[in-house]
Amino acid sequence: MSLLIPNELVQASGLSEAELLQELVLLLFQNERITLGSASRFLGMTQLEFQALLAEKNLCVHYDVDELHEDVENLQALGLL
Repeated sequence: MSLLIPNELVQASGLSEAELLQELVLLLFQNERITLGSASRFLGMTQLEFQALLAEKNLCVHYDVDELHEDVENLQALGLL
């Protein structure tokens, strides 16, 4: 599913489309609606790059057991574990 955001909203935000996507992903991550792994994938970043973005924005990294399991599964699927 894709989300269509009206040009008026993008213009009103004063952000580029990429910046607006980044703000949306950061908001969802802050509200614990998506995981660190998902957030980084949505932005086309590695998890380390996303963590650097969080630090740049002075946002906290929350990381729980479910996210650890997700990361282990992802690493196994990539053959890195």
